[in-house]
Amino acid sequence: MYVTEYRKALRDAGFDGFRVMLFQQQGGLSQATGEESGLELKPKFFIALLKALIAGDVLNGLGYRIRPYEVVPGATDRALAEAKKICYDALYERRSILLALLRAKEVLAKVEVDRTVLKPKVAIIGEFWAMTTEGDGNYQLQRFLEREGAECDIQFVSAWILYNIWEVAFDTANRALLRRHDKARAGLDGTGEFGVFTRRIGLWAADKALRAGFQTFAYAGGFYGYHLPDMDEVAEVAAPFYNNDLRGGEGHMEVGKLILNVVENKATMTVSVKPFGCMPSSGVSDGVQSLITERYPGTIFCAVETSGDGAVNFQSRVQMYLFKAKQAAQAELDQALEKTGLTLEQVRTFVKENPRYASSLHHPPHRATTTTADLVYEVAEVFGKTPAERALASAKRTLESVARGVVRAGKGTPAAVRGALPVVRRASAELFGYAREKAPVLREQALEMAKDKLGRVIPLRRTAVVEEELATAAE
Repeated sequence: MYVTEYRKALRDAGFDGFRVMLFQQQGGLSQATGEESGLELKPKFFIALLKALIAGDVLNGLGYRIRPYEVVPGATDRALAEAKKICYDALYERRSILLALLRAKEVLAKVEVDRTVLKPKVAIIGEFWAMTTEGDGNYQLQRFLEREGAECDIQFVSAWILYNIWEVAFDTANRALLRRHDKARAGLDGTGEFGVFTRRIGLWAADKALRAGFQTFAYAGGFYGYHLPDMDEVAEVAAPFYNNDLRGGEGHMEVGKLILNVVENKATMTVSVKPFGCMPSSGVSDGVQSLITERYPGTIFCAVETSGDGAVNFQSRVQMYLFKAKQAAQAELDQALEKTGLTLEQVRTFVKENPRYASSLHHPPHRATTTTADLVYEVAEVFGKTPAERALASAKRTLESVARGVVRAGKGTPAAVRGALPVVRRASAELFGYAREKAPVLREQALEMAKDKLGRVIPLRRTAVVEEELATAAE
């Protein structure tokens, strides 16, 4: 739809035939107009594009993590502008983006923050473009929320790529038993057991490689404590309410994200934003979300749409729900202070005396929906202890974190191995059958080649006896 409108606008403006490139989630990359290729697509191009996307995600995440708590207004934006310039120069000059992120981290670390100022955390989900854009397309939703005293939990492009990988893996698993009759464009007809197995292994490797790359970039840039979502988990929690086979927009992810935000205390409030009339998000996901809010009491969910004249109504609706979120955040902080026996002033004094906790790059371990409550729980573990006791507590937390990581990495591994064994056996049998079928032909070809080579190097006359001797030697 969009490309047709673009082509018409270009044609009406006198630019008929102007190149229009299509980069679609399902349709891949193609050129809609123009005779010659407008973009040279090589592995280097896609690698550079992926680096830029991940680096952009890391810087974006840092910006939204730091800006709500900055002491000097505008300091985060100035530091981000410098950090982006560093990364831009590195990509443009084809230098190491990791070294650029390390330099950017030093710039962002200079921003002074105060995380004892309570901010409700608002997760932004919805239609992909509307939730990720930072302009008039969503009425500057992120900046509006920050001005109203909230911290934004944004969605990353890297997570969208993981979702695309998950889609193919999910469909491959479902199509595996239908491959002999699956003649669709993305079907498995003629693929065979081994082909299905290699495709699934390739998708698994792509998922792990992207996660490893993201974590490497995140660590280099100082974006600590963040992990990309587990797409299988998102699909699993959403499945009872939203069929995983429905793929419009973000599919089941909107439902899964809302549930996880509530169950795992990831956000105080969730906002779903989409353009007016977006059927997958407005007509389907939001219809399901009403059931989610009933099943999970305490859920603060706000669904809004963008239209040409609705900025006031849009922001007013968000404000109403944000008022509830602020009350919930305050109740959560009060509960944290009561549990730990600390006061907010004690926490503030401790942070001032321990610069590590005051760093703009420091991220307290996840315990609650708000960063301030997380900080209270973190300080409570070391408050009033000697440096040695703090070091011991830190080592204990590190070991626990490593243990959780090992458990998370190994989660489902036995089942995955058991599920893979039959596939490996069938693939091996298929390969053996193929080899047995082709062996006589290959043997004859090898014998003919050997006889020909021997006939050239052995100085004998071509007689029947010689032919027999050559055949014997070749065998």
